[in-house]
Amino acid sequence: MFKKLAFVLALAASVQVAHSTNIYPLNGNRVVGEEHVYKVDTQGTTTLEYVAAEYHLGLSNMIEANPEVDPIVPVKGVSLIIPTKLILPDTVHEGIIVNSAEMRLYYYNGGNVEVYPIGIGQLGKGTPIAWVTKVERKRANPTWTPTASTRAEYAAAGEYLPAVFPAGPDNPMGLFALYVGRLYAIHGTNADFGIGLRVSHGCVRLRNDDNEQLFYKVPVGTRVEFINVPIKYCEEPNGDLYIEVHQPLSRTQSEFDNFDEKVPFTFTNAQLEFFKDPRINKDILERALHERSGRPVLLNPVEFD
Repeated sequence: MFKKLAFVLALAASVQVAHSTNIYPLNGNRVVGEEHVYKVDTQGTTTLEYVAAEYHLGLSNMIEANPEVDPIVPVKGVSLIIPTKLILPDTVHEGIIVNSAEMRLYYYNGGNVEVYPIGIGQLGKGTPIAWVTKVERKRANPTWTPTASTRAEYAAAGEYLPAVFPAGPDNPMGLFALYVGRLYAIHGTNADFGIGLRVSHGCVRLRNDDNEQLFYKVPVGTRVEFINVPIKYCEEPNGDLYIEVHQPLSRTQSEFDNFDEKVPFTFTNAQLEFFKDPRINKDILERALHERSGRPVLLNPVEFD
């Protein structure tokens, strides 16, 4: 499916969209935000990438929440679910958390958490999935030094990269970079597409507006944690039980090429124990694990006679 998206991504790159930052107050709940509905205009000019950018989401978030909608040419007048309600990852609420499975970056800033959509590493060039590090340094107008293998890959496609790609708007790293650890960066892009997709050579890619905001807010030394958690779940203070299920990242070329087929889960012991909770409606749980909508699902709704 992602190969099919080349046209829509190129189209979306030329569209200017108003961004609105997703900032959620930390109030003791793990479930934050509210969903919205967007009605596709009658002129037929809307794409899922256009709507994703407008609502500060990645393309994969929109595809998961609207699986029956053509991402390139949505039916005129169709109502799209905007998945801006989510479960915060079950990890320390400090600094930056990158959850590759859901294509989101969380930045805990004071009493709020800011959520940004991201693009991650291609298959075989993966973004780290279980690593704690920190922001080592920051650089405006970064240069890019492609590896020998990257230069060979581009050359095979007829594009010859310089040893050092100069700073500027054409640089694939965009205009701002946060260097994490020794080998990776959180940076912008010269294309402004591919957010919510596996497109990079391992780094974390953001839309340029998002990247600039993050660059000026995040100090050097900030804790950064990479995780790969397709299933998030929680119990809220009022006793509500929620689960949010995303499609796991492809682990093989076959899984990646057959995107419409579901990648199998590898459940953790903690998840299996949670599934045994007698308060959970097992039919709702099974449906959530099957649909993988990327949306929080209430597992113990109040039932009335």
